[in-house]
Amino acid sequence: MEKGRILLAVTGFHPQRWRDLLSAEREVVLEPDGAKDPSITYAVVWKQKPNLLSSLPNLRAIFSIGAGVDHVFADPGLPDVPIVRVVADNLTQYMTEYVVWRVLDHHRQGVLYRAQQTKKVWHDPPQRPAGDISVGIMGLGTLGRAAASVLLSLGFTVNGWSRTDRPMKGVTTYSGEAGLIPFLKATDILVVLLPLTPDTQGMINYGVLKELRKRNGLGGSVLINAGRGRLQKDADILRALDDGTLKEASLDVFEVEPLPKTSPLWNHPKVFVTPHSAATSDPVHLAPPMLRQMDAFERGEKLENLVDRKAGY
Repeated sequence: MEKGRILLAVTGFHPQRWRDLLSAEREVVLEPDGAKDPSITYAVVWKQKPNLLSSLPNLRAIFSIGAGVDHVFADPGLPDVPIVRVVADNLTQYMTEYVVWRVLDHHRQGVLYRAQQTKKVWHDPPQRPAGDISVGIMGLGTLGRAAASVLLSLGFTVNGWSRTDRPMKGVTTYSGEAGLIPFLKATDILVVLLPLTPDTQGMINYGVLKELRKRNGLGGSVLINAGRGRLQKDADILRALDDGTLKEASLDVFEVEPLPKTSPLWNHPKVFVTPHSAATSDPVHLAPPMLRQMDAFERGEKLENLVDRKAGY
């Protein structure tokens, strides 16, 4: 199998660093030579232009440079070739750090202490042990399992929910529609790491949030979303915060990004906002595994971390 060219089609990322790293082993182009360029064998993409890949006759596989792949499926002309999810140790590490950071901040009452500091208040509120707090992770894939493992090591009670049963030692797991409400009712801090699919879009809504356990060691339930913005309904989160359904929220993703300056989430006293930065794709760590996969595929080996087209992730 001959080496062909890589089409690097990214929106919202500066392509030069990706191009430099991928070019170490293969020829990389930013545009195909016409709609039916026969020289393109792989595409490395993030929010590629619609129909850009549809007629490339020798395209063998598509590699996403982000953890999510909903942007790939948004292309109406997506060809029927394998799609590879990015899986890298540093990406998993970044997400684990973010989740643990936000869980600990809510657990150790960071919102309260920051408010006290502005008012120069010296008050030490009661602190509950981690074992009294139940963290529920929606999405027990690579990222969810890594975060769960660290939270368990810190002494938290950890629950997990996924579309299908995903057992994990030390974690009480729930699955499917039948398991959702029991999972929520056993959860104090909800961590959302789900993929975005037609079934999960808008899933984090008021009806879901009101099922979270409110009488707990935190004095209320907490939401952390580091998955995808369109999983949630921003207006429902605001409603839940304002009426006490939610005590606090940490949000890294939003329905519209960048978050509009007019959004009340920016200034809400119970919300911690980060700019979709929980786990940033770093080409230094992600390009080499892509190149290794291409080489292995051309030796007749199977691609790893393939997307299930039917499931959408």
